[in-house]
Amino acid sequence: MSKYWSKLAASLEPYVPGEQPKDRKYIKLNTNENPYPPSPRVTEAIRKAANESLKLYPDPNGDELRTTIATYYGLKKEQVFFGNGSDEVLAFSFMAFFDPDRPILFPDVTYSFYPVYAELFKISYKLINLNDDFTLPIEQFFRENGGIIFPNPNAPTGNVISLEEIEEILLHNQDQIVIIDEAYIDFGGESAVKLIDKYSNLLIIQTLSKSRCLAGLRVGLALGREELIKALDTIKNSINSYTLDRLALIGAAEAFRDDQYFQTSREKIIITREKVIGELRKIGFKVIPSKSNFVFISHPSVTAGEIYQELKEKSILVRYFKKPRIDNYLRVSIGSNEEMDVFLETVKRIVSQRT
Repeated sequence: MSKYWSKLAASLEPYVPGEQPKDRKYIKLNTNENPYPPSPRVTEAIRKAANESLKLYPDPNGDELRTTIATYYGLKKEQVFFGNGSDEVLAFSFMAFFDPDRPILFPDVTYSFYPVYAELFKISYKLINLNDDFTLPIEQFFRENGGIIFPNPNAPTGNVISLEEIEEILLHNQDQIVIIDEAYIDFGGESAVKLIDKYSNLLIIQTLSKSRCLAGLRVGLALGREELIKALDTIKNSINSYTLDRLALIGAAEAFRDDQYFQTSREKIIITREKVIGELRKIGFKVIPSKSNFVFISHPSVTAGEIYQELKEKSILVRYFKKPRIDNYLRVSIGSNEEMDVFLETVKRIVSQRT
């Protein structure tokens, strides 16, 4: 640690992304990337946009992209915000809606960037303990708070709550914002977008990294009432007015226009996920019901640490968090059918050798 570090930098425990070793070729099932390429229409649009116009700044308001997203969801463009990946949108949201002196609420087993942002922006928080089966006890959100944030489906568990349960949370918190992180909603959950015009305290955050095969483009978005979007724009324009470059703006808009490709690729992942869940349960794994592009698994006889290490030795990467309550679970991204066949064959051998 350098003597030039600020006290803030020295005090932070940053988010740790999934490992990406480069010593050999791996089957990467640890970062929830989509195994399929982007829509050909997206790559062609980006190729055409890579021209002399790159010497100019992009549209800071991204009106074309906002209009495209708004049309897709049946909203007004003033109800759409975008940023450099959903993590940036989440960071802006912490700054725009949460105050340091009012504790926010989020689950104890959830996306690990939430406590990082809370520490960074000096936001106090209280954890809502998930039930033993990792379901969300929504009644625990019916209390005094400075705001609520949670993923739906949850990460890293993959389970989902219904729109009826979301409405219960919204109704019990009409004076506080409720932020729903829908990074994985397209893999089987029901989006709360349809509730935006009914509830002024609802903000939805999504990403193009997962279901739209564009993790490398870094595009996230927020959807909500106009007054909420104005707050996000205020934060953005106080930090960096040009959050998305020209190529990202073009590619993201085309990804929403090519709905047929989106529907086809996400359906393939859902089918593969269900097959994988069935095969894992046959060899004794406990699998949390998943509506995401990953599964959260635990074996009663072989520790998660052992399985993780042996898979890595065999060039297969999965995510092992080694945290309280989930230190005997692995999160496994859903890859292509070929990748998952290799994973299943390998994990079956690991389990059979130890049971």
